[in-house]
Amino acid sequence: MNKRNQTLFITMGALFTALLAVCSQIQIPLPQIPINLALFSVYLAGIILGPAAGSVSVIVYVLLGMAGIPVFAGFKSGIAAITGPTGGYIVGYIFAAFVTGMIVKLAGDKIYLLVIASLAGMIVCYALGTAWFMYSMKVNFISAFTVCILPFLPGDAVKIVFAAVIGNRLRRLIPEVKELNPSAISR
Repeated sequence: MNKRNQTLFITMGALFTALLAVCSQIQIPLPQIPINLALFSVYLAGIILGPAAGSVSVIVYVLLGMAGIPVFAGFKSGIAAITGPTGGYIVGYIFAAFVTGMIVKLAGDKIYLLVIASLAGMIVCYALGTAWFMYSMKVNFISAFTVCILPFLPGDAVKIVFAAVIGNRLRRLIPEVKELNPSAISR
């Protein structure tokens, strides 16, 4: 990876970490789990940066939050946010970015493929987050589904469509992003 691409990789990773931190604060509070724009930025990270770099940008976000920087929804931070009932969703962001990015990498970047990739990322995030919520709150799947999934489906459908449209456009504006590969940095 040449210096220009290395700089682009670091800059884009930092940009998406910051975007996730900002989008996590744009929220509609609900009793158990707030609706926010975090998954929108996770989908975009996977679409734009790919599976590896997209996941790395989300991992940096999670590490910042665990270190005490208030980047999680509602300006929360710390280990308690990760181990609390909604922590599975935060961890799920990492896997959602990876799955979204991997599908885009393998299938292509037509808008309908970006929608499918983001939908797959959402399913992975929901699965991890809801499983952790069920475990930590000692509730069954039906209870968790009505609290953790059902209220969020319409908003996530909108986030997925916007991420696909914006991601498609950005991939065309920044073609160098398709070449980003974090394993190539040491070369």
